[in-house]
Amino acid sequence: MPSRDELMTRLAEVRDPEINMSIVELGLVYDIQAEENGDVLVTMTLTSPGCPLGPVIRGEAYAKLKEFPQVKDVDVQIVWNPPWDPRTMASEDVRMALGIW
Repeated sequence: MPSRDELMTRLAEVRDPEINMSIVELGLVYDIQAEENGDVLVTMTLTSPGCPLGPVIRGEAYAKLKEFPQVKDVDVQIVWNPPWDPRTMASEDVRMALGIW
């Protein structure tokens, strides 16, 4: 089974299409759990509850993790609590790119 770091690295390849930044760097991925049986659970959010590209982002996250042959099932859960706040959840590079000081 891939490590948590390997799974997060793969998820970092998924970009929010509206702002073209990694969902990991944006701080949208809250948690990832992998079981020895190959099941992976991702808990994440979107930049806003009305994000029109939510299904696209969710689908890309699913597809990226399924690229690992050891991953049998992926469940990507979208949550709204805590609400996404780029001031505290995004990486420093993302905050700078978005103009958040």
